Amino acid sequence: MLKPGDNLPEIQLPNQDGEIVSLHSLKGSPLVIYFYPKNNTPGCTAEACSFRDSYYDFTELGAKVIGISGDSVSSHKSVIVKRKLPFILLSDSDRKAEKAFGVKRNLFGMLPGRVTFIVDKTGHIVEVFSSASRPKAHITASLKSLTKISDA
Repeated sequence: MLKPGDNLPEIQLPNQDGEIVSLHSLKGSPLVIYFYPKNNTPGCTAEACSFRDSYYDFTELGAKVIGISGDSVSSHKSVIVKRKLPFILLSDSDRKAEKAFGVKRNLFGMLPGRVTFIVDKTGHIVEVFSSASRPKAHITASLKSLTKISDA
């Protein structure tokens, strides 16, 4: 798995509207990139809604929030509309981002892990949080990490 000090991989994935997004094109501001197993599951919904509910705090720190899962573009669009998410979701149906970031799979290799990467504005990973059982904890940890790099 990528670790602090590593560079953001150059990955291009479709967003919820089917538009291709290059992660490198988002450099210039801090990024919170969170990988999650599956749309519309209890833990993933709680995590997405927690990022939504704290979205103002992230934008106040200049950060962009990006969710990534293997779900389809249309599934992402549905979740964004249903849950009123103000950030983008990227579809990693072929798992190239999961592999590039080194996100480990859980449950006998069937489900992608729940991992959040904090990336500084130059494209370097500064923190990594991994916890399948506590999705909301990623929000608090991410905000603390962003506060540290914005104060630096």
